[in-house]
Amino acid sequence: MAEHQKIHPVDPEAPPPTVPLVPEGSTRSEKGDPVEQYPPVYRRTFPVVQSNPPPKKRSCSCCRCLCWTISLLILLVIIIAATVGILYLVFQPKVPSYSIDRLRITQFMINTDMSLSAKFTIRLTASNPNKKIGIYYEDGSNISAWYTSTKLCEGSLPKFYQGHQNTTVLDIQLTGQIPNGNIVVQALSQQQQTGNIPLILNAKVPVSLKLGRLKLMKVKPNVRCNLVVDSLTQNNLISIKTSSCKLMLKL
Repeated sequence: MAEHQKIHPVDPEAPPPTVPLVPEGSTRSEKGDPVEQYPPVYRRTFPVVQSNPPPKKRSCSCCRCLCWTISLLILLVIIIAATVGILYLVFQPKVPSYSIDRLRITQFMINTDMSLSAKFTIRLTASNPNKKIGIYYEDGSNISAWYTSTKLCEGSLPKFYQGHQNTTVLDIQLTGQIPNGNIVVQALSQQQQTGNIPLILNAKVPVSLKLGRLKLMKVKPNVRCNLVVDSLTQNNLISIKTSSCKLMLKL
């Protein structure tokens, strides 16, 4: 037969059984509270990186100075452009014109030392087409005659004032002496057989412009004239086949 379970009587006045508040294997704090145990935490250390110091800010005074300088330059350019524009509208400037109308050779001969003596007389016509601008031709001018790269002779223009819408005709004397002139004469004799001898006249003339009562500063333009003549014969009026002059101004 199966065993019958034994039933123990329970005393209602007996105190309840006690249950341990701290499980086995745990610790207790000083206050009696249980302390939970956790696994150790491993912390990784990183090297300290020092950042660069922030860039220094420019001084406000330097920025203001730069802004003022740029503003003044822009204002100066505007004033100059406005002044030039007003002067152009008021005076309406035009470029003077020049031409070589006649060429005469008074001396062109070989000396005993084989040098070449040359004397030219040229007629230069200068025209000022401006109605309100006069031209002062100052001292220190130079005009020279060239055959290819050889300078034959040179001279200067006189000092004079050319008024409004004026045309001035000048006869200018050019003289020169060239060493080893026989080489130049031989080259010219071959060129003269063709009847076309190229010559170049270069003129550097300091001038000042007069605007009303105002005389401007001196400038030194260049005038270049290209000529083609039929011959270079002494004591003979040379025929100029072609002539063109161009004024060039370097500021």
